[in-house]
Amino acid sequence: MSVTRFVETMLKGAAMGAANVIPGVSGGTIALISGIYQELIDTLKSFGWGPLKQLSQGQFKKCFESLNGSFVCALSIGLAASIITLAKFLETLLANHEILTMAFFFGLILASVFIVAKQVPKWNPISGTTLLTGIAIAAAVLLLEPLQKNADPGYLFCCGIIAMCSMILPGISGSFILILMGNYGLVIGAIGNISDFKTALPILVPFGLGCTVGLLGFARALSHVLNKFKAPTLAGLTGFVIGSLAVIWPWKTEITEQFGDKIKVTGYEWNYPVPDQALFHALLLMLAGAGLVLILDRIAGPKPASTRGKTK
Repeated sequence: MSVTRFVETMLKGAAMGAANVIPGVSGGTIALISGIYQELIDTLKSFGWGPLKQLSQGQFKKCFESLNGSFVCALSIGLAASIITLAKFLETLLANHEILTMAFFFGLILASVFIVAKQVPKWNPISGTTLLTGIAIAAAVLLLEPLQKNADPGYLFCCGIIAMCSMILPGISGSFILILMGNYGLVIGAIGNISDFKTALPILVPFGLGCTVGLLGFARALSHVLNKFKAPTLAGLTGFVIGSLAVIWPWKTEITEQFGDKIKVTGYEWNYPVPDQALFHALLLMLAGAGLVLILDRIAGPKPASTRGKTK
């Protein structure tokens, strides 16, 4: 990997890390917008027995190449740096200027829909159907009622699988899915009390195993689908991004619930904006967000397709 591409990937990782603090904006959405989504999925798919065997045999260079190590390092550095620095700044903006901040990201994601849609190789009735299906699924997730807490190891394992799969998909929040399954408070509480092994491990071990299976298994399945059915899959992912716009709508009231000592958003009530000076500023920031995406897309030019995971 060239130095230029390493820095570029690192910056995209930083954007993915910052997105995690914005309600409704997932790291998967940023990866899809920036053109690294398929490479990310193919890289996750590469984690398996092959690299482990190479590592055990001391073949470190082969293992590094098998895992697309340069890409992983660049993305990880960007993610870590963003979480430490930029994410805190965004949290402050959300706390003090939520409507204006969300307006900027609403414009950014709205313009990104067109950028993502351009990546669909061919639009036809099948692609259109998967687009509508993606929108419907993302919107339906917002209307579901949360289930009750369940500490059964089998259910926790399923929670890990489904939550991790949703984190990979653009526009869907893994933590929100965990709330819908009723175990957000249980898992967060176990993480917060990790020192109490007898209480935490029976919860975190099956959940962690489920996350691992969901991450590696779903990445493999999604990589296969992207390679075989690229147009309808990208159209469906575009639908997920469109569906997530409801969560980023600036003028909404959060519905919250208490989970131990934490308050978590479990739903929203959407409102119409009030015509005042704040609305004018919000609209300007929407245009700024949309303009930024379009300018960056013009500067970036055509995005090279990932060749990882493709058959020769």
